[in-house]
Amino acid sequence: MSLLAVTLTTGDVVMLVVILLLLAVTTFLALSETALTRMSRSKAHALAEAKGHKGQRLLWLVTRPERFLNPVLLTLLICQLVGATLLGILADSLFGAWGVAVAIVINVVVVFVVAEAAPKTWAIQHPERSALLAAGPVTMLARFWPIKILSRALIGMSNVLLPGKGLKEGPFVSEEELLALADVAVEEDVIEEEERDLIEQIIEFGDTVVREVMVPRPDMVTVSAEFRVDDVMEVMILNGLSRVPAVGEGIDDVVGVVYAKDLMRAGRDGKGARAVSELMRTARFVPESKRIAELLPEMQADHVHLAVVVDEYGGTAGLVTLEDLIEELVGEIHDEYDREEPKVERLGERELRVNAGMPIDEVNELLDPPLPEDGDWDTVGGLVFHLLGHVPAEGESVECAGHQLRAERVQRRRIGRVLITTAEPRPASDHGGEQPGVTGDESTVGGS
Repeated sequence: MSLLAVTLTTGDVVMLVVILLLLAVTTFLALSETALTRMSRSKAHALAEAKGHKGQRLLWLVTRPERFLNPVLLTLLICQLVGATLLGILADSLFGAWGVAVAIVINVVVVFVVAEAAPKTWAIQHPERSALLAAGPVTMLARFWPIKILSRALIGMSNVLLPGKGLKEGPFVSEEELLALADVAVEEDVIEEEERDLIEQIIEFGDTVVREVMVPRPDMVTVSAEFRVDDVMEVMILNGLSRVPAVGEGIDDVVGVVYAKDLMRAGRDGKGARAVSELMRTARFVPESKRIAELLPEMQADHVHLAVVVDEYGGTAGLVTLEDLIEELVGEIHDEYDREEPKVERLGERELRVNAGMPIDEVNELLDPPLPEDGDWDTVGGLVFHLLGHVPAEGESVECAGHQLRAERVQRRRIGRVLITTAEPRPASDHGGEQPGVTGDESTVGGS
């Protein structure tokens, strides 16, 4: 019997129409899933402002993907399964077992081409148009309470079957992914290199603590609270400072902060012989473990430009200014009083001279392989102290992670400059007489 000679009953026609409708719904939902999941929040905000009500519905969906994703996936699955089942029943009633086999092949090909590949490709090629097209129907589907309740129940069942409590929020984007996106944007000329650097600085800003940016205790300029106004003004002029901490019995006894403008006003009024304790203002104290992302808005809100940093024992660890915090975002800010030598000098392909107070993570941007960061040190000088176990003499060196670190300048108990020399890479076949069990990660100390 010829397939073309088969007579369709009314029921067969109805079933065929239902199959085609389910195929159309499947096609639209596949397009919607791709369009909405690929739409960024920033783009959705822009479309919400430009497209009115339709754009607002799109923003409502994109802001919380869990609102639509599970209902869409559940409805998509139902349509595919019901459509395939009905097609199999129809083929069996018309053509028998061979008809079912042919129907399976036809169903796979048609669903893949018509209901998967074609709509998803179109959604990728026309992201805004497809997202706006899908926003209205998907919003109604997401708010249709039977589908909404059923999808939540099934998700709850999956959380019971799977170990753990499941994800409550998401998706999450790591810092590395954000920087990778910024790198791609630079390559495609979407943003400038300087903007990419600013993005990286903002990300690092959230992870930085006060200890990493403060002026350390040995570099602090302080005055006694009993000094005369004229004497303190001279100290501030010589050091190019507008604020200095005033101390009592010692540097661990900070009793206030002296402002240059207060001293200038007092000098103008003939009070230059008075003690600065009469003019100093209340000092602000912060722990060295406080995150600068929290400290910056606090200092801005309280109109404070200088804070004294204290350690866990209450002693003075250093001081931090508003300028120090802002420099972590925009880079170094130098004024006419700054007389600092360069933090980094490239002496050759494998030699680098750095200030010992330079943070390890900044130095590692210039080194390969990097120096270890996970330890009780923040700076290059701190790493040298850790490796040596004592205050180095000038010229004393230590090897670490394939680099030689030489203390070029040592002032009393403080390292000023470090010369970093990277070792020549060894050929894979050259064992160089290494002892068994010794690795390149172990540090050795050698004098000069």
